[in-house]
Amino acid sequence: MTGVPASAAGGPSGTRRAAGAAPGGMAASGRVVAREARGTAPGPSGGGPARRDASGGVRAHGDAAAAATAPRDGLDVEDGARSARGAKIAAAAVNQASVWNIANLLTMLRLLLVPAFVMLMLAEGGDDPAWRSFAWAAFAIAMITDLFDGHLARTYNLVTDFGKIADPIADKAIMGAALICLSSLGDLPWWVTGVVLGRELGITLLRFLVIRYGVIPASRGGKLKTLTQGIAVGMYVLALTGWLATLRWWVMAAAVVLTVVTGLDYVKQAIVLRRRGIAEREAALEETEA
Repeated sequence: MTGVPASAAGGPSGTRRAAGAAPGGMAASGRVVAREARGTAPGPSGGGPARRDASGGVRAHGDAAAAATAPRDGLDVEDGARSARGAKIAAAAVNQASVWNIANLLTMLRLLLVPAFVMLMLAEGGDDPAWRSFAWAAFAIAMITDLFDGHLARTYNLVTDFGKIADPIADKAIMGAALICLSSLGDLPWWVTGVVLGRELGITLLRFLVIRYGVIPASRGGKLKTLTQGIAVGMYVLALTGWLATLRWWVMAAAVVLTVVTGLDYVKQAIVLRRRGIAEREAALEETEA
């Protein structure tokens, strides 16, 4: 006859083991559940589970987060202020360094070429073809840099206050020096020098007078005038003879005509610009009073 084990049949020993295991398991699981309940119970502020701090007290999760982020916010503000100060310092450094850009360096070179051109032009009484050739080279370099510095400044955003002032001064200086030297040597009539320089100085002054109303833009005629003047003066600087000497006379005549015509056109533009500016100011004043 096959017997059934007491543990399977619910005998006394199996019953005792089962009875002993049940209370212990329930107690253990109860302790785990209680710990989990204490760990996940909402804190006083409702921000999350309550946490026990080092002093034995209970701190809410939301309060802890607020306490942790408060110092960090102060650091962020301080870092932002430092970044703003650093940006201002960097911008100031860039503005100071921008004066030494390639466009302004070309303008400075043109200014330095003016006294060099005069010395070369007047060397040996101004009659030596070799020295006149060196003077022509200096004049040609100055005129070429005049073509490039403005283009570079506008293309690569290198426009500075120094360039706005120095560029027209360099243009007038090299052209004026060449004309005065040629007239003093008897190669060019003084009235031509007077017409060209009078027009250049007069238009420059006119631009400053109407700048409150707007800017007179450079016209195609003005650019053609500058090119023709440069070619004509360059041909006079060289010791040319024969048909080339006749040709340079006609080129200079064309330059004088363009100088006068474009000068009158600039005067007309200045008058129109001034009238328009006055009318706009009066209209704005009437609207303000109304």
